[in-house]
Amino acid sequence: MRQLLAATAVVMTVLMAGPAHAAAVEARIDLSDQRMRVYQYGFLRYTWPVSTARRGYVTPVGSYRPQRLEKMWYSRKYHMSPMPHSVFFRGGYAIHGTNAVKHLGSPASHGCVRLLPANAATFYSLVKSAGNGNVKITITR
Repeated sequence: MRQLLAATAVVMTVLMAGPAHAAAVEARIDLSDQRMRVYQYGFLRYTWPVSTARRGYVTPVGSYRPQRLEKMWYSRKYHMSPMPHSVFFRGGYAIHGTNAVKHLGSPASHGCVRLLPANAATFYSLVKSAGNGNVKITITR
């Protein structure tokens, strides 16, 4: 009986943890459909509309780890625009909240990944809890 309970505990731990290779938090941003999918331990938790780079600007594709978090940041490059709940992943590029919510779901930014402010706060909290080293950000076309 003890062996059965121990085996059941091991199986439940593996199932609850998700795939062994999965980051604690993974954000997958698809530039073609302007969506960000957030996974925890390999399981899809959220799907949110985003705004990425509009014509003439670039959102970098690739795989990244968060470099720094800023609860509130103001863009020095773009007229001190507010960037609440910023998760910087490459230099000045960040995933952050926006007041320009009517543009979510279509390209509108200077290169950052914009989210509804509540979604940016949720993502920021997930990253902060998991730690930068346990978060993966993947941006694809």
